[in-house]
Amino acid sequence: MVNPKPSSPSSFLPSNKTPIINPNKIFDLHADDQEEQLRRWPTLSEAIDEIKAIGKISGPTAMTGLLLYSRAMISMLFLGCLGELELAGGSLSIAFANITGYSVISGLAMGMEPICGQAYGAKQMKLLGLTLQRTVLLLLSASLPISFMWLNIKGILLWCGQDTEIASVAHTFILFSIPDLFFLSLLHPLRIYLRTQRITLPLTYCSAISVLLHVPLNFLLVMHFKMGIAGVAIAMVWTNLNLFLLLCSFVYFSGVYKDSWVSLSTDCLRGWSSLLTLAIPTCVSVCLEWWWYEFMIMLCGLLINPKATIASMGILIQTTSLVYVFPSALSLGVSTRVGNELGANRPAKARISMIVSLFCAVALGLIAMLFTTLMRHKWGRFFTSDAEILDLTTVALPIAGLCELGNCPQTTGCGVLRGSARPSIGAHINLGSFYLVGMPVAILLGFVAKMGFPGLWLSLLASQASCALLMLYVLCKTDWILQAERARELTQTTKPPLPIASTAEESSNPKEITTKGDLEEILCVNDELVKPETEPLISTARTLH
Repeated sequence: MVNPKPSSPSSFLPSNKTPIINPNKIFDLHADDQEEQLRRWPTLSEAIDEIKAIGKISGPTAMTGLLLYSRAMISMLFLGCLGELELAGGSLSIAFANITGYSVISGLAMGMEPICGQAYGAKQMKLLGLTLQRTVLLLLSASLPISFMWLNIKGILLWCGQDTEIASVAHTFILFSIPDLFFLSLLHPLRIYLRTQRITLPLTYCSAISVLLHVPLNFLLVMHFKMGIAGVAIAMVWTNLNLFLLLCSFVYFSGVYKDSWVSLSTDCLRGWSSLLTLAIPTCVSVCLEWWWYEFMIMLCGLLINPKATIASMGILIQTTSLVYVFPSALSLGVSTRVGNELGANRPAKARISMIVSLFCAVALGLIAMLFTTLMRHKWGRFFTSDAEILDLTTVALPIAGLCELGNCPQTTGCGVLRGSARPSIGAHINLGSFYLVGMPVAILLGFVAKMGFPGLWLSLLASQASCALLMLYVLCKTDWILQAERARELTQTTKPPLPIASTAEESSNPKEITTKGDLEEILCVNDELVKPETEPLISTARTLH
């Protein structure tokens, strides 16, 4: 009777082997080698190879992020051309949409990332297509109540004490933005579906084409047809529709869907608990971070000079959004790499991906800090010439740069947690760091200590620092062998046994039976697969006689 260690990834050896070879000794050697691989630092050649692998995903993803950022800036420019009222109403509407809609849709969509990444690594391609279908249904279902909320935005804004004219303009803008919810419910899962298969350059090309069309669309609707703020909203929706159609055309004509396509059936309505167990914590984690910046803007309105502080905060948030493109791309890249390696049962390589990406994140944080510090006297002039706003921006920019020293590693750490299907840990860290640390510090420094605007940014620094430290602690304590086993359970890579009683026809073709069994196993994902991260999903402590 052999009782191997529960953490061992090794196969069990039968007891009837020749006595010349000691099975326990072979097992121990294999386990020791695995443990050694999981303790050592990566070599220089391994680090360079990993940087290249992450770069192939993160490089095009960063370009796509910059293109989408430029699209948002184009929309803001056209809002500014319409007038101060339209700019205020449009900005308020976008902030409301970010809090109540876009953050929720984006967060829920990212729940499919660990499943698809690990399924691709495990070569379970049908699970990719099935997860895509389930996520689209999930997002479309979530879009319905959000759209009803958007229909009543005017009443909500008036109840919050907003100006009547601004609330009316915001209502018009968000009313024409409602179709965007449903297009994004299709677009987000499609982008993740492609990225987890390391298909990123087509995303960049399609994004570039859609952004190039965004400018003439705004001219046509806003300037030519004089549709005003409604034209800006329709142009944003139309651009997302163009991007979705371009990506669909690529998927169809390139044939990348053939290996993973599953015909539409009731199967996509079953086995949702594994997706929801990942999607809901990811959504909470994303929303907590997005909402923090909106909370900061609200606090700015309570300071001595709210107009100048809100304007300066707007400039700084646009700046951090631009800088965030790069750690976000790194996070998406490492999430894909970790998911692929765990799905392929290579925990040591997943750990190397984590280590290399964290060093890259620190380098990005240092570059961001250097950029904001050197540009502190010049950057604000790209947005305004108001002396008071410029002074506030100059003081806060170096603090924002210090925040990136924590933000880049913690964003990358969130990618590692997503890739290893542990998003609830990220949600708990964000909740504790931003709201249990950052919020009291913001009130203490901003209002009690009378530090004002710089005090609010120092509270963000405290949040990011605590978030990064907690994230690093969790990652250092990760049991990578356990995560590889969890990935195997999540993607159902084990083949089911053949039926005990089979007909003569079935017995004559065992290959067909196995294939059928695999497909059924993929289509009907066990609802018990994803359990809390602190518990092992499977027990390998079996007894062999």
